[in-house]
Amino acid sequence: MKLVIIESGGANFLSVSTAFERLGVNYQLSNDARQIQAADAVILPGVGSAGFSMNKLHKDGLVDVIKNLKQPVLGICLGMQLLYEYSEEDNVVCLGIIPGKVTKFPNTNNLIVPHMGWNNLKTVVNDPILDGIKVDNLKAHGSDVYFVHSYYAPVTNATIASTEYGVNFTAITKYDNFYGMQFHPEKSGQIGSKLLENFIKLIK
Repeated sequence: MKLVIIESGGANFLSVSTAFERLGVNYQLSNDARQIQAADAVILPGVGSAGFSMNKLHKDGLVDVIKNLKQPVLGICLGMQLLYEYSEEDNVVCLGIIPGKVTKFPNTNNLIVPHMGWNNLKTVVNDPILDGIKVDNLKAHGSDVYFVHSYYAPVTNATIASTEYGVNFTAITKYDNFYGMQFHPEKSGQIGSKLLENFIKLIK
């Protein structure tokens, strides 16, 4: 199996790659279009600015490459936001794979931005990516994952799981072969590891 982690200018390559190492999954860091196209699965990570990351993807000639991938693709944190049509962060046009606009959290009701820390997942629809994850939508116990972000994607038909922080927003999304996780699965303990393991199983 060939797993490629795209070098998109984000700062979380080490933690993401370490998470896959713990799962015994070999990977390659690359921004080479041919290597990405030949991969069995692709990870689009990201920590930082939407504008900076999109500029880098354009510079590397990867925008159309990513949009046309047919294998499983997982965007993490900013990598998930880049899958949408547009982001208010830097007012940038993104990859346009998933319909919708990424918006900044409202600075109301003493809401601290960025949203940082542990928060629970609430299932919107069942999907293999959630296999083995126990989500109690009434009590919201046992499903906490780790978030760090100031912008969010709305809940749409592409939403698999949501989280509430002032507003209800998308925590896990799926559109065709593209998945996204707004939180950091690589920093989310056993639940995060299980989610990454489930993603790898999609390849097999």
